Amino acid sequence: MIKVSSITKSFDNLQILKGIDLEVNRREIVAVVGPSGAGKTTLLQIIGTLDRPDGGKLEIDGIDPFRLKEREMADFRNRHIGFVFQFHQLLPEFTALENVMIPAWIAKEKDSAVRRKACELLDFLGLSDRMEHKPSELSGGEKQRVAVARALINHPSVILADEPSGSLDSQNKDELHALFFDLRNRTGQTFVIVTHDERLATKTDRIVRMKDGTIIN
Repeated sequence: MIKVSSITKSFDNLQILKGIDLEVNRREIVAVVGPSGAGKTTLLQIIGTLDRPDGGKLEIDGIDPFRLKEREMADFRNRHIGFVFQFHQLLPEFTALENVMIPAWIAKEKDSAVRRKACELLDFLGLSDRMEHKPSELSGGEKQRVAVARALINHPSVILADEPSGSLDSQNKDELHALFFDLRNRTGQTFVIVTHDERLATKTDRIVRMKDGTIIN
């Protein structure tokens, strides 16, 4: 499903990733853990094609996205990869429903079909009465569930989450973590989650530990 081979990355004279090898199976939920500065987020950004490695190879479903042209890679990212960030990254001027619809609009799907799909996702996530609210009118947990719906709108095969519960209280953390497993069971997504939350990590199918730009387990 995801295959990372000998990935390296440096910024100026500082080497962040030192030859990472990692495979993630379809429908697997993997936690990537380690101290700050270990290279976790850099690795996630490369898997998500948001950054290019200096060396090595990435394959997602047998495709090396870095061999695609820029526009093709952007389309691949939009259709095959969903992102959930620590601080949700919702656009403040749009409603919850519109925020969820944006990736499908970018994919140039029909507006009626996109709206129906977005409404179904928000209803599934318990936000049917919050669709027309803007982010400033939502709680932290609601914002993050909107972000999850946005990540799912194009039914990507991979969900990448970077400290997705880092800004949430204990109850909302537990609800978000349970949601990830429910989604995997219902829709078959593969999850790679960067987290400092050991409680979440121990619930996943596998823990990948990083230190100083390498995988240590």
